[in-house]
Amino acid sequence: MAKAKAGAIETQDVAQEAAESRIYEVGYHIIPTVKEENLDAVVGKVRSIIEKAGGSFIAEGAPVAMKLSYPMSIRENERHTEYDHSFFGWLKFEAPAEAVLALEKALKADMQILRHIVFRTVREETRARLKLGTLREVRRTDTIKPVRRVEEVAAPVSEVDLDKALEELTTD
Repeated sequence: MAKAKAGAIETQDVAQEAAESRIYEVGYHIIPTVKEENLDAVVGKVRSIIEKAGGSFIAEGAPVAMKLSYPMSIRENERHTEYDHSFFGWLKFEAPAEAVLALEKALKADMQILRHIVFRTVREETRARLKLGTLREVRRTDTIKPVRRVEEVAAPVSEVDLDKALEELTTD
């Protein structure tokens, strides 16, 4: 009897978790053969899947062209196509777990999506921000003073001594 109650409670918890909205983020690579003016249509498909499943958007990163760290290949029309560039974008949204399952299926089926990842996250901004401390003014107290050079007075050199010195240098 106790096991039956525990199983019923666990089933209710799982059902309640599935009905609750959670915060998710999806990152996706769009194939580079999609023209930049058509990127909005591809992103619109992803957004509409989330909206149909009852999701609401928190933040979005528009797709940006980037070079991939390694080539990725997908199967297109019974052959493999390899890409080394893509358009990367992301969406942060709140939705029930069923919405995520529907999104996963749709992204796998979409031939314009090269690769994607969906994961749970938090609502707050999680990207690290650059913290710059206040700069203080530094005054230099040690200034470099120019050193006066004392001119050396050259002694007159005779041409005979000069010729001898040149001959010694060239014969060595």
